[in-house]
Amino acid sequence: MTTTPPSSAFRSAFAAVDLGATSGRVILGRVGPHNLDLTEVHRFPNTPVPLPDGLRWDILALFQGILDGLREAARAGGVSSIGVDTWAVDYGLLDADGALLGSPHHYRDSRTDGVAERVWATVGAEELYRVTGLQHLPFNTVFQLASAATSAQLTAARTLLLIPDLLIHWLTGSVGAEETNASTTGLFDARAGNWSMDILGPLAIDPGLLPPLRAPGDPAGTLLPHVAAYSGLDARTPVTTVASHDTASAVVAVPATEPHFAYVSCGTWSLVGLELDAPVLTEASRAANFTNERGIDGTIRYLRNIMGMWLFEECRRTWEKEGLSTHIPALLADAARATPFAAVVDPDAPEFLAPGDMPVRIREYCRRTGQPVPDSQGAVVRCILESLALAHRRTLRQAAELAGRDVARIHLVGGGSRNDLLCQLTADASGLPVVAGPTEATALGNILVQARAAGLVGDLPAMRDLVASTQHLRHYRPRGDTAAWDAAAARLDLTPAASSPAHPPAPN
Repeated sequence: MTTTPPSSAFRSAFAAVDLGATSGRVILGRVGPHNLDLTEVHRFPNTPVPLPDGLRWDILALFQGILDGLREAARAGGVSSIGVDTWAVDYGLLDADGALLGSPHHYRDSRTDGVAERVWATVGAEELYRVTGLQHLPFNTVFQLASAATSAQLTAARTLLLIPDLLIHWLTGSVGAEETNASTTGLFDARAGNWSMDILGPLAIDPGLLPPLRAPGDPAGTLLPHVAAYSGLDARTPVTTVASHDTASAVVAVPATEPHFAYVSCGTWSLVGLELDAPVLTEASRAANFTNERGIDGTIRYLRNIMGMWLFEECRRTWEKEGLSTHIPALLADAARATPFAAVVDPDAPEFLAPGDMPVRIREYCRRTGQPVPDSQGAVVRCILESLALAHRRTLRQAAELAGRDVARIHLVGGGSRNDLLCQLTADASGLPVVAGPTEATALGNILVQARAAGLVGDLPAMRDLVASTQHLRHYRPRGDTAAWDAAAARLDLTPAASSPAHPPAPN
């Protein structure tokens, strides 16, 4: 991310509020006819809190971080608009007075364990997929609501707001549900593009809880007086609805200039898939555990979630506690020197889902599957990265087959695009060229939707052309043949024909 002061070359500045699994940021984007520049003005931690009734997001601390970031944006010269994106599936409940009924649960909380089976007893898994097109994840909003069906909070609730919609409500007072994030809930009709009574009715979920839908680019209101006073921004500053699911924003900023592309949005999680015009709701698609989520302009993000750099980051947390090196360049250099294909794991195996001692769990997995046990940090990292590259290959090949699409190029965006070794391994495993970058795809997509609403950029291809012409991109060509990758995949039955819906990964 470059830092450029405001100038006449940049006609308008937009503030992207971008919350991720471990931190939040406020980023200023300045957009001109041939310029697209980002400046991070504030960063703050996102630290979940374990409470007696489960794991919760510290939503008040996050909102305070947003307010502080908007104050920094005002000091940097002000903004033309604000957009908010976050992770998916989690929500806050408001009572009849509009007050929040407790901090939102974290999707890693155990309250949804075993709940999917109860839901399927009422609405079968096949019917749920036929309507929603959603990948089975045990913490999808539909299962969270089922787990809370008899709770005092849900009984008292009058409005459900997904996390970005809750934050926008606190900024503006308006109530709505942005459609790219709504499509991740398991309550949304993938064909019709609205809340589904075919799901809500049988599950006795009050449709009155769910607010009207908003599309990316729609106005969401202006700042409440106390927000304007604290931040120093003009109270007339608009909040613009963006693709509030962070992956949807990232896909906006995929710098594709050709139609036959696939994408990997790689950070804590890898979201791997295609951009389609219509959902794929076949039984084969359900069996392969692919999801159909909304993108902007009526597009479909046909993808599957994969446990991404989470394994690597959890290893680093463990090594830090043990007093070992966590310097990323050094770890990647050691991994590059480690023996190729010594051991591979299924990143989506359930034992890798929870926080904790990831190196021990990886070694135990290798021991249990009869593979050499990684005996150094470099060997563990090599195992993780080759396993992710295999998962990227498997998922993209399945997506292309199920959607009837050819893929000529992979665009790898997000934080993982900085990882040269992962990018090269993904090219090698897939046999396809990889374009890496932009790293800040989510913030760029957020800002581009705001800029389009302001009339500064054109349609989706025009937005992507601007990204391609202004952002630093790196290119990787596949090396060698794929025979070694085929052999490694065969060890775990991770060939393109295999799928593992019983082992769902975590969401973005």
